Parts: sequence; C-alpha cells; structure tokens
Amino acid sequence: MVRAIVGANWGDEGKGKITDMLAKESDIIIRFQGGSNAGHTIINDYGKFALHILPSGVFYDHTTSIIGNGVALNIPYLIGELKDITSKGVPMPRILVSDRAQIMMPYHILFDTYEEARLAGRSFGSTKSGIAPFYSDKYAKIGFQVCELFGDETALMEKLENVCALKNVLLEHLYHKPLLDPKELFDTMMEYKEMIAPYVCDVSRYLHDALKEGKNILLEGQLGSLKDPDHGIYPMVTSSSTLAAYGAIGAGIPPYEIKNITTVVKAYSSAVGAGAFVSEIFGDEADELRRRGGDGGEFGATTGRPRRMGWFDAVATRYGCRVQGTTEAVLTVLDVLGYLDEIPICVGYEIDGKITKDFPTTPDLERAKPVYKTLPGWKCEIRGIKKYEELPENCQKYVETIEEELGVPVTMVSNGPGRDDIIFRR
Repeated sequence: MVRAIVGANWGDEGKGKITDMLAKESDIIIRFQGGSNAGHTIINDYGKFALHILPSGVFYDHTTSIIGNGVALNIPYLIGELKDITSKGVPMPRILVSDRAQIMMPYHILFDTYEEARLAGRSFGSTKSGIAPFYSDKYAKIGFQVCELFGDETALMEKLENVCALKNVLLEHLYHKPLLDPKELFDTMMEYKEMIAPYVCDVSRYLHDALKEGKNILLEGQLGSLKDPDHGIYPMVTSSSTLAAYGAIGAGIPPYEIKNITTVVKAYSSAVGAGAFVSEIFGDEADELRRRGGDGGEFGATTGRPRRMGWFDAVATRYGCRVQGTTEAVLTVLDVLGYLDEIPICVGYEIDGKITKDFPTTPDLERAKPVYKTLPGWKCEIRGIKKYEELPENCQKYVETIEEELGVPVTMVSNGPGRDDIIFRR
C-alpha cells in the first residue's frame, strides 16, 4: 500500500514528524520532489534533526529510504547529511538513489544566488539552494541524470562544454561573474560519481517489485499545496510539484497505487518567503506566536529566517486539501495555542466588498482580507494527553471546527514535538 504524506499550506506543517512516526509501520520511504531547500525537523530517541534531502524514515533499521527521480539531488549535501546523522549515533540507513534522478550542479546554486541579488527587492525569497535553476535546466533538457556519471566520459565532457557555453553568456554579460570551466566541472562530477556509486539503483524497477510483494510505502512531500507551481500562489512558489499526484511521477510508480493521501495541516499558519498570506499577523502578536511555536520557535529549518505568522486559514487549507486529494488530515502543533484566551480562524476572504470561501488566483488573493470567526481558548497545557476525549472541551471544539471547515476527517492530532506526541482520533 502506498501512502503520500504532503502539506496543505506553505510548508512547515510538520510532515517530517508524521513521516518519522508512520515509518515505524512502513518498509520504504521515498522523497519524490524538491531538494535541500526545505527542512523537515524531527525529534526522536536519537535527538533533534533537521533533514533537508534524506527521507524522514532514516531513523529505523527496517526501512529503505529512497531518493526518487523527481528530486533535485545535491550529492555532497546528501553524503553530508548521512555523515551527520551517523555521527550522532543513528545506524547507517539503507539508502537508494534513482539512476534517473538529476544532479544539482554547483553552478545552479551560483545562478540562484546571482539572480536573487540582481532582483534585489523584487526577489522571490529563494533559499539560494539552486532549485529554480536546477528545474529550469531539467525541463530545458540540459540537466544531468545520475546515470550519465556512469556512461561515456567523452559524451559527458562534450555535454558539459555545450552547457558551459550557454551559461557563460549569462555569467559574462548579465551577472558579470567568473566563467565556468568544463574541465573543473568534469572533475567535480567524477567526485560525485564516487560519492553516489554505492546507492544508485533502478528505483522504478525496485518499487515495481516491492509493490508486487505487498510492501508498505510512504511518499514524502516537501513544502505544501500553496507552493505548487501550478496550483499555488504563483509566482511565489517552488519549482517542482508539491502535490501527492506528482508522487507517482517523482517516485516512478503507477498513480493508482496511491491509496491514502495524508495531508498535514498546522493548527495556525506560518510561512517562509514572499507571497500572499491573507491571515498573516504582525507585531507583538506574531512575535508571541512565533516564540511559542514549532518545536523551539518558528524559524526556517534551512534558512533560520523567522517565519511569517498567521491564524489558521480555513479557506487556504480547504483548498490545499482539495488539490492534494486528501483522504485524511493530521492537525499539528495544537499544543502551541494553549496560551490564548480566544483563537481566531479565518473562514472567508473579502475581495472588493464580496465574501468568498473559495481560494482565488494570485491577483485576487493579493486584494483579499480575512474574515474571522473567534473560538474560546482552553488555557492549559495539553502535552502528554493520549486520548482525544481527555482534551479540554474548547480544544476539541477547535479541532472539530477545523474538521468541519476542511470537509475531510482529522484522524490524528499532534500535541507536542516528539514522535509519540500524537492522538489518534479514529
């Protein structure tokens, strides 16, 4: 059975914790898109970790963790993360990397940095991880698949020379930066070859066999629905699809194999980077929520930047669940809200004097104002509670109001940062 774990919003919903928890009952965990540009924070018996490219199932010795063909594969970053977790006592995980995955090249990171600097105040708030240049090259068909490292070296060098000729025009005339040297890049790729060789596999074939054997498979998504390049807040989005449907493509499995789409939803809103954010709050109110939030404050796991904060946005989250095809929702960081006397929920948008419950396209979204419904807080600590019925009445009402707004069952509630801080509802 294949289950996809994806985000409903801007990312930072707590997918890493849920993947880490559900991996206990799984055989295979697959990262199917994105790269090292976003982090999944996990707290378990080994300590606290911020994974950026490794799947969040690497902490179990019975699982196989896979980097799928849809991932922007930063090879040195992957090897560095493996060394980091094993240096902290985690047993060396079983890792497989798709031979069709494309390689993040050093110049992708350079171009990302140069372009953000050129755009200045009009920038996209990139993490400067090379993601946009990487996917641009992939779809322009001038990227490099892992399998090319193990092919004809003369052909590889010729391709590098052609790519450098294109890139150097921009470096010289647009960015005024040093030019690329094909020979240096070739040597770098030979180093990458040595690093990645032990892990390369025909992942699509491996998964085909695993499905026939009835293995339990998790697809782990990065970021959330609102960062999808088609269905998100374009152009302030990421460069690969964040939707569960893309999991079939980015992992190399048939779409009909995805039976369960577990969409992770935050009990309030947070976002890193630019873009429309209707329920955003500011000042002391935002600072207080940011300080109390997450597993140690709401700061980007990759950038360390303070996250933008807001109240729960039912309009955006309902839309996020719809485009994911959600079969069940998981509500996270509920425990954070225990300090509030009252808790607003954004239940509609006012656009040009009209109220809508439908999530609009970006031009209309930029003009939207939040319409709030206020619920009473529960004013107590809920960490440690294991049964839903033992939550305070107002806390249960908050969960059930969100469930009603979303139109999908909330089957799990996270009430703390640890792997076991979870309440199963049904």
